[in-house]
Amino acid sequence: FIMKNVLISGGAGFIGSRLCEKLFEQGYIVTILDNLSTQIHGSDESSLLNKIKDKCIFIKGDVRNKEDWKKAINNQEIIIHLAAETGTGQSMYDIANYTEVNVMGTANMLEALSDNKDKVEKIILASSRAVYGEGKYKCLKKGDFLFPSQRLEKDLLNSNFEIKNNTNLLQSVATDESSHLNPLSIYAINKLQQEQMVFFMGKSLGIEVACLRYQNVYGPGQSLLNPYTGILSVFSTRILNNNDIDIYEDGMQSRDFVYIDDVVDGTALAIEKNTNGNEIINIGSGVSTTVKDVACILKQSYKSDIKISISGHYRFGDIRHNFADITRAKRILDFNPKFTFNEGALHFIRWVKQQKIMQDNYDKSVDELKEKGLLK
Repeated sequence: FIMKNVLISGGAGFIGSRLCEKLFEQGYIVTILDNLSTQIHGSDESSLLNKIKDKCIFIKGDVRNKEDWKKAINNQEIIIHLAAETGTGQSMYDIANYTEVNVMGTANMLEALSDNKDKVEKIILASSRAVYGEGKYKCLKKGDFLFPSQRLEKDLLNSNFEIKNNTNLLQSVATDESSHLNPLSIYAINKLQQEQMVFFMGKSLGIEVACLRYQNVYGPGQSLLNPYTGILSVFSTRILNNNDIDIYEDGMQSRDFVYIDDVVDGTALAIEKNTNGNEIINIGSGVSTTVKDVACILKQSYKSDIKISISGHYRFGDIRHNFADITRAKRILDFNPKFTFNEGALHFIRWVKQQKIMQDNYDKSVDELKEKGLLK
């Protein structure tokens, strides 16, 4: 094993800090570029950064600043680009900021790369399942596969949340990488643009690219402060503040929840394995879990008596179902998720119980969505 220099943008964050620990253990020389955003880290010193300070070279910098990128990229062989603004709901009204961080941040990286292209061998981009929009569906009557577009407001208003094709009911199936792309939020559009930019410039500069479409990542270290992203964190903070949980739609919308250690393993494997120049790979559990189940498991595990109500509210930009087909990850990366949702949730809950209870800012985020007309 040759010790390689790896740069992780957003490396002091939830996924980045765990990845830093793993790569350090594997013998990589890790540099981190992070601006320690208060929405994620809070105003105190970052506990995630404290855990990894001795395991990396830390550069406090911003992806929106090309000079910070130039400094960070110097002598790197692998770049793992994680730094991003990530909440789907928030992206619908904080458009300029999301685009500046996600798209312009990536543009700055690619421009800075042009000066260092002989050294950099591979870019691993953290993309998102959001680029698919609604996932892949099978028509139960005809047996063919469909990729539905956005649900209609008149259906949502009448509480018809499931996706139909004419009158035929459709069944959600695992979404593979060749599925149609239909980004339904500003965040998702940003992510797709990142993918296109990195692939295009990777080809031009002769740099290998692996694009990992992460599903809903959760686990110890996830921000308990950020009310815009991470449903397990949001629900946990509400429960521990003794606040009831209001579940949108009918609670049966489902996602692929993938445990942090599995995501870190998949990302580390993408460094080692030959990803054939350009590769898009889903990183998920391959299993679908409903939002209602998540809330019930958390309530039970915290032994809480808060109320879980199903409100029928809905948010623009939310999709109904999506879970990953991970066949390609298994084949190319030898990726095999080790944690079921129940196991992962227990590890997460055990960790949350050891943290100080955070202020619940969820209602504030809901008011913002209502004010902008994005929550009905």
